[in-house]
Order: sequence, then structure tokens, then C-alpha cells
Amino acid sequence: MTTPQMIFVNLPVSDLAASRRFLEAVGAHNEPKFTDETAACMVISDSIFFMLLTHDKYRQFTSLPIADVRKNSAGLFCLSRDSREAVDATIEAGVAAGGTADPGPVQDYGFMYGRSVLDPDGNHFEFMWMDAAAAEQGAASFEQA
Repeated sequence: MTTPQMIFVNLPVSDLAASRRFLEAVGAHNEPKFTDETAACMVISDSIFFMLLTHDKYRQFTSLPIADVRKNSAGLFCLSRDSREAVDATIEAGVAAGGTADPGPVQDYGFMYGRSVLDPDGNHFEFMWMDAAAAEQGAASFEQA
């Protein structure tokens, strides 16, 4: 049997504790076996992980400058939720943990609903819900809506 692929998103953070609190507020939990004073492994699911790395730790993996995500977009991290209400609750929890809600417009297409929140460093997290029946019809049905 093949092991399922996993994704590890590595993020440089200026305040490890604040970034950890933010991700915990929006639904992640910490994996202490891979957490120390320089990094925190935040588990989203069995296959999705965010590795929060202090700037010094992050620099061990690249010689490129660390992006200032308050001035430049470095990525959009989109995670699904089970309902529109869960999307809203996640955004509220992120704001309560130091995030900034809705840096762009709320996306409400009826069959799909999404909102965004910036973490304390300015990383862009999106949370979305999509009607399962609409998703089964595929992208062409979205263009006609």
C-alpha cells in the first residue's frame, strides 16, 4: 500500500508564539514532537501541516530574502470548512487571535462561500465552503452560475 502524500507548508514567522496561537484558533493543533523554540509543527489534517519557523531557522533552508508579506503576496493558503457558518466562525477566531479579517472581498457565489484572514505576520489564509452537489458538477457549472 502506498503512503498518502502529505504537504508541509513552511512559513517564516516573526513571533512564533503568536503565529502558533493564530493557527490553533483557526483549527490546527500543535505536534510537540516537531516543535521547539525555533519551529512549531501545526497539524491541519492527517496530510496537511504548517511548519512555523523563526526567521533564523527559515534562513537555514534558503539563501533568498524573506518576503515581507505585508507588502508582497507570497501565497494564498486555502482550507475548506464544512459550512458557511464554519467559515465565518474560523475568521472570527482568527481575528480574536491577532489576525485581520477580509483583506479582500468576501466570495459568495451561492454554491461556494469564502473569506480570508491575515495572520499576525500578514500571511493570507482563505477558508471556503462549497456545496458538494455543485462540486460534483465541476468547474463548467460554476462558469454558468
